[in-house]
Amino acid sequence: MELRQLEYFVAVTEEAGFTRAAARLHVAQPGVSAQIRQLERELGQPLFDRSGRTVRLTEAGEAVLPYARAALAAVAGARLAVDELTGLLRGHVTIGTIDWIRSLDLPGLLAGFHRDHPGVEITVVQEQAAALTAGLRDGRIDLAFLSLGATPPDGIAIRAVIEQDLYAAVRSDHPLARRSTVALRTLAEHDLICLPQGTGVRAVLDEACADAGLRPRVAFEAGEPPVLAQLAAHGLGVAVLPESAAVGGTGGAGELHALPIVRPRLTGRIALAWRAEGPRGPAARALLARARDLLPHPAP
Repeated sequence: MELRQLEYFVAVTEEAGFTRAAARLHVAQPGVSAQIRQLERELGQPLFDRSGRTVRLTEAGEAVLPYARAALAAVAGARLAVDELTGLLRGHVTIGTIDWIRSLDLPGLLAGFHRDHPGVEITVVQEQAAALTAGLRDGRIDLAFLSLGATPPDGIAIRAVIEQDLYAAVRSDHPLARRSTVALRTLAEHDLICLPQGTGVRAVLDEACADAGLRPRVAFEAGEPPVLAQLAAHGLGVAVLPESAAVGGTGGAGELHALPIVRPRLTGRIALAWRAEGPRGPAARALLARARDLLPHPAP
């Protein structure tokens, strides 16, 4: 008994005829008839009543049908399982991240995934949020950690993993150091030290200033919050930082004074992001599922 014979048997049953079954299977009708006759010889009973205009199952055929369907379903399931396993074992995932994330245990996440799927090759790339978003859209990147403004990028699905207020950090002898908070309008009167355009933190600042009709005076740009803190500590301006980078910072040149930015309060997000239609390939889908299960999820 062969799987092909069972496949032909089910097709003839469902099409109620050998000619229609052959057309469905894209084989010649005599070949279908020959395989069914061979199956009947092996089972010792006719499976179809061929006396009428349409073929009908005999009692033996009725008994065999559920087992034939179950056998074909089992084979299809086995092939799918092997295909999924092969995809994971031989797959490749590219994950992007902004280069200053410290509070997410990305190495731990990837190490656990690698232990379970040692055959998956993982590439980590570090870029600004705009470049990571472009990589997600064109398929070069499967998953990414982005710093975002208020509006998610088009065509990208996200899940926030960190939300932090933005702070101003100044040296202890700066005029703002005497304050406990700083309004956005007041902040815009000073030389600012910011992350570059294309980053989420900068987008939050720029969008808020535009809404308030303000034009911020950006004196220095750098790609990492610790560098911004160092510039502020040397008296070169006011660093605009996520709370975790501002509070308790030293900048390498003395303690910094951190002030929450208010009126309005500014909040930045780091989010896990992927293409809206879902990652391509089983390896990327498996890593996304693991990340969504293990990473923190800020309360709404």
